[in-house]
Amino acid sequence: MRKTISERGQSLVELSISLVIILWLLAGAVEFGIALFQYIQLRDAAQEGALYGSICPVQSKIIERVRNASSSPIDLSVTSGTDAVTVCVDEEDGNDCNLGPVVPGGGVYVEVSYNHTLFMPFATLFTGGSTTIPITASVTNTVLDNDTSKTVCQ
Repeated sequence: MRKTISERGQSLVELSISLVIILWLLAGAVEFGIALFQYIQLRDAAQEGALYGSICPVQSKIIERVRNASSSPIDLSVTSGTDAVTVCVDEEDGNDCNLGPVVPGGGVYVEVSYNHTLFMPFATLFTGGSTTIPITASVTNTVLDNDTSKTVCQ
């Protein structure tokens, strides 16, 4: 059976519509993968800071340790602008981001936040118009020692 010209064009139209949908879904999967990778980096940096804080509970040193933990895919040392990373260090709860005096057996809470910029087309339909998604990771560790005169704290 011989196809007419209009029937042969139907396949091209179906392919173009299907291809747009498949590429859009693929872009969403890539976007999710990048955001997940960034979350893992933030979680690892928070874990590094909380671990360090468990033996040296000095807020400035913990923040420095978190910021030096990694530079890819997010540069954790950036403190301002659209790529800024915020670090909160507190005792156990994260209410005021100010580490006060801690005692062994207490907790040190480290939270690291970043705003992931979306690249996926039409992603703002799912984010309420926002072009960024906040990603936050937090870790709480038990303070083992509060002696800040040790060599590791210098």
